[in-house]
Amino acid sequence: MTSLSLALSDFYSVHTNYSTRIVLHNRDSKKQVTTAAADALNLLKDVQVDAIIGPQTSAQANFVIGLGGAAKVPVISFTATSPSLRPQTPYFVQAAINDAAQVDAIAAIVKYFHWYRIIFVYEDSDYGNGIIPYLSNAFQEVNARVSYRSVIPVSANDDFIIEELRKMKNMQTRVFVVHTTTPLASKIFLKAKEAEMMSEGYVWIVTSGLMNLFYSLDNPRIVESMQGVVGVKPFVPRSGKLKSTTIRWQKKFAEINPGITPPPEINLFGLWAYDTLSALGIAAEKVGFREPTYLQNTTALNSTNIFTTGTSQTGPKLLPEILGTEFEGLAGNFKLVNGQLQPSSFQILNVHRKKLRQVGIWTPLLPSSSSQRNANMTGFLGEELDQITWPGKSRNIPKGWEVSVSGEKLKVGVPAVAGFPEFVNTTNATNITGLYIDLFKSVMAALPYAVEYEFARFVKPDGSSAGSYDDLSQKVLYGEYDIVIGDITITANRSEYVDFSIPIEQGGVTRTQKIQYDDKINSELFFLKPLEKELWLTAIALFIFTGLALWILEHRVNKAFRGPASEHVGLIFYIPFMSLVFANRERIVSNLARIVIVVWIFIVLILNSTFTASLSAEFTTAKLEKDHTDVSELIRNNDYVGCRNGSFVFELLKDLGFNESYIRVYKRPEELDEALSKGSEKGGIKAMFSPTPYTNLFLSKYRNKYMKVGSPYLSEGFAFAFPKGSPLVADVSRAIIKLTDNHTISGIKANWTSQFNDDGPSDSSSTPISLRSFTVLFAITGGVTGACLVVFLVSYLYKNRDLVQRISSSEMTTWSKLRAMSKHFDQRDPNSFRSGEYASSRHQNPVPAEEIPSENEDNVCPNSDRITEEDAHGSSSVQVENSRVV
Repeated sequence: MTSLSLALSDFYSVHTNYSTRIVLHNRDSKKQVTTAAADALNLLKDVQVDAIIGPQTSAQANFVIGLGGAAKVPVISFTATSPSLRPQTPYFVQAAINDAAQVDAIAAIVKYFHWYRIIFVYEDSDYGNGIIPYLSNAFQEVNARVSYRSVIPVSANDDFIIEELRKMKNMQTRVFVVHTTTPLASKIFLKAKEAEMMSEGYVWIVTSGLMNLFYSLDNPRIVESMQGVVGVKPFVPRSGKLKSTTIRWQKKFAEINPGITPPPEINLFGLWAYDTLSALGIAAEKVGFREPTYLQNTTALNSTNIFTTGTSQTGPKLLPEILGTEFEGLAGNFKLVNGQLQPSSFQILNVHRKKLRQVGIWTPLLPSSSSQRNANMTGFLGEELDQITWPGKSRNIPKGWEVSVSGEKLKVGVPAVAGFPEFVNTTNATNITGLYIDLFKSVMAALPYAVEYEFARFVKPDGSSAGSYDDLSQKVLYGEYDIVIGDITITANRSEYVDFSIPIEQGGVTRTQKIQYDDKINSELFFLKPLEKELWLTAIALFIFTGLALWILEHRVNKAFRGPASEHVGLIFYIPFMSLVFANRERIVSNLARIVIVVWIFIVLILNSTFTASLSAEFTTAKLEKDHTDVSELIRNNDYVGCRNGSFVFELLKDLGFNESYIRVYKRPEELDEALSKGSEKGGIKAMFSPTPYTNLFLSKYRNKYMKVGSPYLSEGFAFAFPKGSPLVADVSRAIIKLTDNHTISGIKANWTSQFNDDGPSDSSSTPISLRSFTVLFAITGGVTGACLVVFLVSYLYKNRDLVQRISSSEMTTWSKLRAMSKHFDQRDPNSFRSGEYASSRHQNPVPAEEIPSENEDNVCPNSDRITEEDAHGSSSVQVENSRVV
């Protein structure tokens, strides 16, 4: 009444020229619904008012609205804020901001701090129930789930409240949104303080109804119990008019309520009351002269219904004027749209000591903003909030979710049938084992706090699997499991409704195919395969060239290179060949020949080593059959491929282009082994696609039959799944990192799969050595050998220049000249067969006496007596004699 009385006097003190005056007829309902209805009926039937300002609560409004609508009298309420009150009748005007307007601001707080589980605490009344559907939708928009709803009767006693608080304390969620009237909220916070639920880690968010009346709380214990509470309240712009009005209002309050200290500010309901009366005064002036009486309801003249009233003649004229009134009031812009006061921004307030401290301003996001931009925004001014003091005087942001302290164990879901029993083995329901079970146990043991849990198989009543891995993950969203573990792959779809820890196992999807060994190793000419044909031909040509060069260089100076023509041919092939095994016994005399043999042996050494290594590789390396090794060819040839039943790989294969009818699924590794062995043509599969951990373990079991093919397809690894917003995610991830660094995880893996990382035979085969690899070496040996031959021939022609001149100047035919030169070349070089040399030779290499040439033989070439034309034509007396060599 303080605000209404002050507003009435202020309004007409400003508008002294107005010809109309508002007369207030006060009634006190004493917070009773029936009393409010009786008072309204009295005002309508007996006083015949033109408008009703009030009622105070939503429950009272439900009765009074109907009476006002029947009498066509506007009912204006500045305190009934329930969304359920609209639209019942056009004669109800809600001169207060609807409770539904604040839900997006509350959801923005939850989104800002990344909380994903909420508990509603609200009173069982029209006021409490009206906002819940709107809050639920708002939290759904920010991916937050309501895990529990605590409905408290308006008349609830302390025992009931304590029991509800006990239930909530034993839950994992620590974010509570409270929507009750001030008296009930006071009880809740006092008992929450006693239950130690106003300590660090808890979050309490209250709606605007309680924030609006915070300074009306006269019990210091209530304010003390609310320390750290966060709430929202419609934003009221500060102005000089508001400041001066507050001072007058405090004086008026002291006059009406002697002995009570006035609040430091006018609460929002008082501001709305002040603006409501101002709006009604403006509308009344526009209507002008008041009709003196109601029209009687002739159909109810003989009725005994006490709620029957007449019809106002002024109300229908006054209503549109009220709805069309717009001005700048104490609470901000006063504008009614569809009979409701329009909201603007909301303050985010934090209870700190005895005051409300503003930590942010929330403004509705513009509908024109892109959905992607809105998804990343909260609507807070500057997209941030000031530091908040949370319950327990903590400045650390609460996680919003904690491990239950009630003694109840976390329910950990595991797949009924995993990829391998080494991963998860649920055969014995009371003793679930496996690699990922042990990994989970070690991770939970590494947490800085104790966590009680129990395993639950994801099975139907008959013991069979209850669904796919996607179905298992969704059970976390629905609250059936607190955690899901096993060979669960991180996927984009699953991450929409669960939070994953960091991967506990590597990712990737690999392709496995049957090994096909190359039948060419059984070929009769397999030994030729290590070298290409061009290299073989070049090596043979160089082989012959080197042998011929050695014969040329040694023939005239080395006894071992003399003899019949048939022996000459044998030497040409024998000497280079024996060099391959370093077994030739012939002594090399000339330096040029020695250079040739050194280079040749160097080439032979490299060629021999290369040939041996390549040939060994051909016998020991498996080679995968080249047909259909590309995925596009598998699709084009309609080959069947396989994967595990229930795995995300099935969708991956469809994305790669495989027709669903050509994808076969299997449950056990033995089935996959049988299918791969059969092949696509015999009712099996050509290739198996599986996550890398499956493939590694599969190949460790069947390493001699299958092998990986191609590069892995990128995917995330295996991880543990938690509810959205679970604080365990960060702690578990840190524990995984710790156990990885100290090699605990690798040790656990080694205990289960000793050959886990065995990739099986590699997809490789040796490549024939080409001529290009030996181009430089062959060029060196050919060049050196050719150079030695050139030096030798130049030296020979120079020493025997007289003979060459005689033969070339003779009248013999070209063929006869060549024969003459060949015969001379075939003779021993006299300078190379001195007796001293042979004495040394005999000392080093003793030979039979009959093989030692005579003195005559050492000094005279036996076949050099004469060369005549008779050799060529059989009739000439021209004679050429060689000189004796001294």
